[in-house]
Amino acid sequence: MVAPHNSASSSTASSARTATGRMAAVQGMTRLQRELFELERAFVATATSLVPRVGEPELKYLVCHHVWENASHGRFLRERGRELSGFGTDDTIRPSIWRVFIEAAVAPSPAAALAGFYRVLKPHLLATYRHYLEATHHLADWPSRRLVEEFIGDEERHATEMETWLEDSAEITAWCEHLHAALLHHTEPNAFAADFAWRQDSHPYRHPVTCNRGPYPLCSSVFEQSADDVAPIVRDWLEDPQTDARIIRIMIYIWLMMELDAVDYLATVFIETPTAPFDLHHDLARHLWDESRHSQFGFRQLPKHGIDLMTVEHSLDLYHILLQMPPAERYAMMTMEFEAGSFPTKAHIMDRVRELNDFEADTLLAFDRNDEQNHVRYGHRWLPVIMEVCGHNEPVETFVEKTRQHFAALAKTHGGQTPHSLSPAERLTGAKIRAMYS
Repeated sequence: MVAPHNSASSSTASSARTATGRMAAVQGMTRLQRELFELERAFVATATSLVPRVGEPELKYLVCHHVWENASHGRFLRERGRELSGFGTDDTIRPSIWRVFIEAAVAPSPAAALAGFYRVLKPHLLATYRHYLEATHHLADWPSRRLVEEFIGDEERHATEMETWLEDSAEITAWCEHLHAALLHHTEPNAFAADFAWRQDSHPYRHPVTCNRGPYPLCSSVFEQSADDVAPIVRDWLEDPQTDARIIRIMIYIWLMMELDAVDYLATVFIETPTAPFDLHHDLARHLWDESRHSQFGFRQLPKHGIDLMTVEHSLDLYHILLQMPPAERYAMMTMEFEAGSFPTKAHIMDRVRELNDFEADTLLAFDRNDEQNHVRYGHRWLPVIMEVCGHNEPVETFVEKTRQHFAALAKTHGGQTPHSLSPAERLTGAKIRAMYS
């Protein structure tokens, strides 16, 4: 005689097993798609640590571009994943993935760090995407396949674009081997060496004390209030209606190029906020790429106007001051002070430059302004969130005012500490820019 199944718990368990069985094909691909999302998110949160470490502006720009595209991949994966059974509702990165990516961030040198991300972790991401294509059904999972095919193309392009920047040395080879071994912690735990020595345990991640600008000359600031023989941007001249518009155009291009300051210090926020919502990191990656593009406006336009970039010193004050502040304060100064406070002066500059009938300059300045208006909107949306993530519980207005005061105090001790790399005779100054149009 077979006993009747009257137990509610028995019925529920049976239904759960049946439902799982019904959706097994979907859930298998969902797990892989979730892993891809977490890999992309971990890359965005840690590869940004490369930005202040590498020196060449062109390389910084390239990393920022890749980070933005990887953040976009992550968002599309999450949107598609949430249409599938079992993806999950949170944005967290599992510890086995996070530990590997943090290990990549503590590489012994900038060149080793770049190689670790682009010769070990990026190839692993690409291989995982390719595995997804092989494993899924071409028609049943068509929406996912279309995304993955596009992301594979991006990853292959990233590898090609980065190849010329990657170096070879015994240190780099050893580091890549080390990182391959670390990756087993996530991919093959049974093969992971029990005695593996994590560098992060003895060398916890710390931001560089100063940001790397490669071969370019350095200074504390590219701004002076009125003196014309110290720095290239004379603030009084920007507002003076008698200043030649061509001089103002050169100065705003230098100002834009020096948004590389923002690129370096904004990049530091990601790795310090791993528990922030992914949407915050997504918009922060867009913000980072925007600042990178703005810096390129000046970097590419100045030589067209006869400026030797090796005579333009790079300012380091903002990085040195802001790195003494917690990430929420860094973000507040960026969005609620520097960008929000620049609109009146930049509006005047835009009107003056329009006198030159220079369509390209007008276009670049218009997009710079449009982007920065969006960044201020980001600040209003995300500053309360990043404050909460970092444990700040006062009203936003109070926090912003205290942050301004903190910045001013830190500027007295950490500002003005970078001497001019070039003598007045060698470096570009306001007086020399004026002489170009005399």
